Amino acid sequence: MKMFRRIELAVLLGALGCLSSPLQALAQESPTAADSALAGALRDGQHDFDFNIGVWKTHIRRILNPLSGSVKSIELNGTVTVRKVWDGRAQLEEIEAEGLNGHWEGLTLFLYNPQAHQWSQTFVDSKIGVLNPPAIGAFKDGRGELFSQDTVDGRSILIRAVWSDITPDSHRFEESFSDDGGKTWAPAFIAALTREKP
Repeated sequence: MKMFRRIELAVLLGALGCLSSPLQALAQESPTAADSALAGALRDGQHDFDFNIGVWKTHIRRILNPLSGSVKSIELNGTVTVRKVWDGRAQLEEIEAEGLNGHWEGLTLFLYNPQAHQWSQTFVDSKIGVLNPPAIGAFKDGRGELFSQDTVDGRSILIRAVWSDITPDSHRFEESFSDDGGKTWAPAFIAALTREKP
């Protein structure tokens, strides 16, 4: 009797194993199919920042306390030099500007992630020497939007970096802050760039 029960149990387990194999295979195939469909829907954006390569004259307006509603700002004029790295999948940007508060320099590293189809922008101010958290995002319809999170006066905020009005010889960059989860945005840094002629 015990032997028959063991045989029945073995047959039942074998049948369950046969049933579970197609389900496991289906479960393994589904993410792959979804991943390939997603990859097909994403566009290759590794050349989206090509417009940025070169030497630019820039006029910068920096709002001193954007989240307070104040429009008090400082203005700077300078040069932005951008060079291509890794055949365009990365860029190094150097900023030098002068204003009433003196000389200012910054450095930006742009990196393209081919798996995520997104760009990251990491900035460092020469006076501070600390990398900011990277902003990450992509271009759509000729407009680039990258987002990051940071703190201002101990409060967590969102930061949005936007490249717009892009032509071969000019573009606009604006960085805005939000302390309400992105419902409203306050401009913090606005730059108008014009290509320097050779």
